[in-house]
Amino acid sequence: MSSSSSDADFLQQWRYALAPYNLGYKVKLVSQLMYRDFLERLEPYGLTPFHYLVLCCLWEEDGLSTSGIADKLKQLGATLTGVVDRSRERLYQAQSDDDVASVSSVYIGMGDWKNPETRLQRSILVWGVEPTLPSFDLPGLAEHTDSLKQLNQVLFDQAGRPEYGPIPTLLQQGQVDAELNRQTVQVAGLFTMGSSFVADGNIITSDSTFLKLYQDRRSGQVDIGLIQLKPGVDLQQVQARLAATLPSDVRVLTVEEFAAVEKHYWESQGTIGFIFGIGVVVGFIVGTVIVYQILYTDVANHLPEYATLKAMGYNDRYLLTMLLQEALLLAAFGYIPGFAVAVGLYHLTHAMTLLPIGMTMSRAVTVFILTVIMCSVSGAVASQKLRSADPADIF
Repeated sequence: MSSSSSDADFLQQWRYALAPYNLGYKVKLVSQLMYRDFLERLEPYGLTPFHYLVLCCLWEEDGLSTSGIADKLKQLGATLTGVVDRSRERLYQAQSDDDVASVSSVYIGMGDWKNPETRLQRSILVWGVEPTLPSFDLPGLAEHTDSLKQLNQVLFDQAGRPEYGPIPTLLQQGQVDAELNRQTVQVAGLFTMGSSFVADGNIITSDSTFLKLYQDRRSGQVDIGLIQLKPGVDLQQVQARLAATLPSDVRVLTVEEFAAVEKHYWESQGTIGFIFGIGVVVGFIVGTVIVYQILYTDVANHLPEYATLKAMGYNDRYLLTMLLQEALLLAAFGYIPGFAVAVGLYHLTHAMTLLPIGMTMSRAVTVFILTVIMCSVSGAVASQKLRSADPADIF
């Protein structure tokens, strides 16, 4: 009896020693519990408590700079560099414009996708967007935007290469779990984008999931900032005002200008544009040689007739004009079937890969001019044979 009583006294003493029920301890315990609950609520959004404080400052006053946020939080400006990078800061500055409705961030990265069936790994382009804000106008994206609000949810590009796996078929059978950057993600739906010169497939996910997949990326390292204007405002005026207001480390472009910049890069600076340019040069040279052989053979076979024309008084300039006319006829009649075949190949390539390529008016006119030049040069070179046509040779 005395032994059990002493044990109870011993446990009671340790109870008060380990968990004293004074006011300070209770305040500390409640604080820890609230902080833990706070972290759990922020975790799905990829935020820390310090991120939350920064967002609260921006919610109270739009367009704050890093120094302005630091003054409100009583922090050094250098402390905020890991939270608000310049690219994100420029977006917040743009949002302070009266004609701007909203701004959103887009993150881009190459990821390692593992085929759920074959387990083979293949590179895929990953896009991180803010699910609550407008981003891309793609078929199937709007229907599954709410699914992206959950962590580890992704949308799969059904127009990508089949090497990524039969994701549309598997999705019809039930839940599809896949591996992306050695992390398990769940395919919440499908959208349509197609292959590009960068990758053969695409994945769209939320910005929180993107930062979880790329843990070396900070939330402020935005690749593209999207600015949504209010209805009825003048686009050119807002663009000029933002370009004058924002620092020179960012460019304010319309959708058309941004597409032109990307097109110029792939055409002039990228390796693909260089390869296509070399193909055009080689094709021009080969075409010139072929047309020259055709015209030279024709002149050689009809050399007596050309000599007869010379004997009748026609000079070399007239014969050259005749040969150039023949060269232009070759250019016209060769261009028509070539144009039809090119248009068909463009449509076939677009249907197979969904690459944004097609026959444009400027491209068609450029090719026609090059064809005329090619045939004219061939005709001018082949005319050298006409000068050797001597009327005396036929008598």
